[in-house]
Amino acid sequence: MHEILTLKEAATLLRLSERALYDLARGRRLPSVQLGGKWLFPRTELMLWLTRQAEAPEGRQAPPPILAGSHDPLLDWAVRQSGCGLALRTGGSLDGLAALAAREALAAAVHVPDPDTGGFNEAACRAELPGEPLVGLVWASREQGLILPPGNPRGMQCLADIARPGVLVAGRQTRAGSHLLLLHLLNEAGLRLDALRFMAKPAASEDEVAAAVADGRADVGFGIRAEATLRGLVFVPLIMERFDLVARPRDWFEPPLQTLLAFVRTEGFRARAKRLGGYEVGTTGSVAFRV
Repeated sequence: MHEILTLKEAATLLRLSERALYDLARGRRLPSVQLGGKWLFPRTELMLWLTRQAEAPEGRQAPPPILAGSHDPLLDWAVRQSGCGLALRTGGSLDGLAALAAREALAAAVHVPDPDTGGFNEAACRAELPGEPLVGLVWASREQGLILPPGNPRGMQCLADIARPGVLVAGRQTRAGSHLLLLHLLNEAGLRLDALRFMAKPAASEDEVAAAVADGRADVGFGIRAEATLRGLVFVPLIMERFDLVARPRDWFEPPLQTLLAFVRTEGFRARAKRLGGYEVGTTGSVAFRV
């Protein structure tokens, strides 16, 4: 089926009469829009709505409007600019999923590699929230790589270079997606984590990694292009990762998340992603996976 369905197609999908679906649409009781006198239905949102109806427990309130998990500068900006009302609780990807499991957050921002499939996030969600129905929507694809001082004085060009003697690395906490991705890349390159010399205190966010390099406290950091660009630092790309927002199906219909999703469809959002650099946002808001 197409992503945008006609009244007849949506009625067939939901196994309803066209009249019953028409009444629901007119009453604004399910995702729909009227254009040129015709009712149209976004298939992905329609299926999320259906799942929400089936799973909505009696008397259970939505979690607080908190977006927990990994740090991303484009996401930080979009939350502020959209007026969605979400509070950011920055930490590692796995900490975000833990907050989601404990119902301390409405959604989690994650970028955890799955070495077995080559994908991102679905395996981590299954492991951290076993048996829970979840939907991951694409936030963006991001370039991850080496963040280096202006001029790249040590001439670093590949991952193996950060294991050179005397090189001090700005690292992340162990439950952060960037740390897990670094482990994955080191394993693929045949390098051991203990071959690297890290700063005594891990960086708590992407911007702290770049700040450590900019301030001369570290020789190199593993992070995203956007943070290197913001500080005028050198960036050596290593991998394109997928960064997702994860929530329970019914919670995607809460006003904070709906407001944020509406904002990412604007030209202002796309322009900001282009200015920051290192992002691909062509699939932002689409379904990445369901568990």
